[in-house]
Formats: sequence, structure tokens, C-alpha cells
Amino acid sequence: MKISDNTSVAMPIKNMVGIVVAVAMGVFAYTEVTARLTSLETSRELFQADLLKKSEQKPTDQEQFMLLESVFEDVEKLIKNQEQNMTNKVNIEFLKQQLEKTLADVESLKDKVRKNGNGH
Repeated sequence: MKISDNTSVAMPIKNMVGIVVAVAMGVFAYTEVTARLTSLETSRELFQADLLKKSEQKPTDQEQFMLLESVFEDVEKLIKNQEQNMTNKVNIEFLKQQLEKTLADVESLKDKVRKNGNGH
């Protein structure tokens, strides 16, 4: 069997149409997959670019963040100080009552000593 450009091939039309349709479907599927991949890659690149832009901090932003941290530390110190002052107020009230009782007892003892001194 000799094959040349004049060699004829007999094929039913049905098979030929099937092959053409299969090739067209393959090309269409490949084009759709390629377009989807391109779309996803573009979306990823844009997302990464947005993240990079948002992650960059300007010096004024950094200064503001430092000031905020300082303010929060000061507020925490003030809260602790306020709590200590509330405890001190309770202690002062208790000591005040004890001192008043002690002064009353001292006056009572002075009165008893005066009475004993006058009776002798």
C-alpha cells in the first residue's frame, strides 16, 4: 500500500461530522477553562494588590496608633488608681469611726480620773 497526497480515504459523513463536533466541543471547553483561569488569576492579583496597599502604613497612621496605645495605658493606670482610691475611702471611714470611739473612750477615762482625784 502506497500513501501519497492523491490517496483517497473513504469515511462515512456521520463519522466525519462526529469528529468535527468533538473537536469543536474540545476547543470550546479549552477556551472556557482558559478564560476562567485568567479571571481567577486577575482576581487574585487585584486582591493581593489591595492587601498590600492596605497593609502599608503612613507615618501619621503609625503615630496615631502609638498615641492610642499610650492613651489606653494611661486609662488602665487611672482605672487601677480609682479602684485603690475606693478601697482607701472605705479604710479611711473605718479608721475615722475607730478614732472617734477611741476619743470617746479617752474622754471617759479622763472623767473617771478626775472623779478619782477629787475624791481623795
